[in-house]
Amino acid sequence: MFQSIDHLISLLEETGYFLERDSATVVYLAWQMKKPLLVEGPAGVGKTELAKTLAQVSGRDLIRLQCYEGLDETKALYEWDYQKQLLWIQAHMQGELEWSEAKSAIYNEEFLLARPLLKALLSPQETVLLIDELDKSEEEFESFLLETLSEYQVTIPEYGTVTATTIPFIIITSNNAREFSEALRRRCFHLYLDFPPPERELTILKRRLPFLEEQLGREVINFVQLLRKQNLKKSPSVAETLEWAEALVSLNARALGKDLVQSTMALLLKYREDFQKVAAKLDQLLASGVR
Repeated sequence: MFQSIDHLISLLEETGYFLERDSATVVYLAWQMKKPLLVEGPAGVGKTELAKTLAQVSGRDLIRLQCYEGLDETKALYEWDYQKQLLWIQAHMQGELEWSEAKSAIYNEEFLLARPLLKALLSPQETVLLIDELDKSEEEFESFLLETLSEYQVTIPEYGTVTATTIPFIIITSNNAREFSEALRRRCFHLYLDFPPPERELTILKRRLPFLEEQLGREVINFVQLLRKQNLKKSPSVAETLEWAEALVSLNARALGKDLVQSTMALLLKYREDFQKVAAKLDQLLASGVR
């Protein structure tokens, strides 16, 4: 699919996703060598978007498993269609049916409901499997994933081992809410994504908002970069920066000013504590960030 690292970078940039060469090298090697990719970094740096964009440029379907506390294999891998199984048993109750016969009849693919992991493994076409925010799940679920990450297979107790029809490209994302085991890290290539440097973020801004004036764009990026250094509960993401800049364009803004920033800052800051902290030193931030 990807002929070279440069080819990968070029395809990503055509969609507006910019990746440094070192990071693109890791992605390229993971893709070519069919290795799972563990992508870590702060919230909002483009980890999930990387998976979506790779699916887009490769022409593959994206299968997404959103992780959360309490996630288990019945939501991630498979579930038995109990109502359908019960109907089958009721339909065959008139005859003498041994349990071994019933078990082999009701525990087969006809009664199996595939969830994201199993869907990706059973797909006849290669897919991109996004296991998003794995750090939100418990360690037990992380351990459950190891067989899939190393062998591209899963074991279903009542059914047996299911091996991948095609090997999906697996991307695991994490916001570093907890540490992962060495066993999981050993099975993956690792990529750390951080917020882009100012010039790179300005390039992204210009690409998405071609009518944004150069001076306003630089002021937006400088201000947001300063916000990310303020030890906030949640720093502005790249997507939120884009939304803020788009809002400023909608307001016909030509430069940042205190009143303008105060009235639109809610687009960047999602917690009241962060808003209050920034509002208290807004004059200082604007003096430092607007050049």
